Amino acid sequence: MAGLIEGVRVKQLRVIPDERGRLMEMMRADDDLYIKFGQVYLTTAYPGVVKAWHYHKLQWDHFVVVRGMMKVVLYDGREGSGTRGLVNEFFMGEHNPILLQIPPLVHHGFKCISETEAMVINVPTEVYNRAQPDEYRLDPHGDAIPYRWDRRDG
Repeated sequence: MAGLIEGVRVKQLRVIPDERGRLMEMMRADDDLYIKFGQVYLTTAYPGVVKAWHYHKLQWDHFVVVRGMMKVVLYDGREGSGTRGLVNEFFMGEHNPILLQIPPLVHHGFKCISETEAMVINVPTEVYNRAQPDEYRLDPHGDAIPYRWDRRDG
């Protein structure tokens, strides 16, 4: 990765195991990346499934993959951004427990790269408005974003 897209932040998460199981704090109100609370939701993807591209005009997202592995990809198409045109890939999940903060107007999507269903917890800053969703979509396999979701072997 050449550099992070402007406004994107990553928090390394710490897993605390003991004989009963494990604990992992994801986000706290006293974290320096905390903005505000909107809601919490879980979304999943089956192996090989791509859910992309979308962005928000108001909402910040905070992704944590709690089961399986995801390739989360961001694209900066923002006018005037110092990182316009940059693509970031993050391999997140059981083998890399991180929280990924995604700013408004940054396109994002993910692909399940594990052999079983992967689960993402999102803590967005806004409550989902069913009447007027703050969600804008592009074709995941179109030409609007210079990225291909294929696996790259080598």
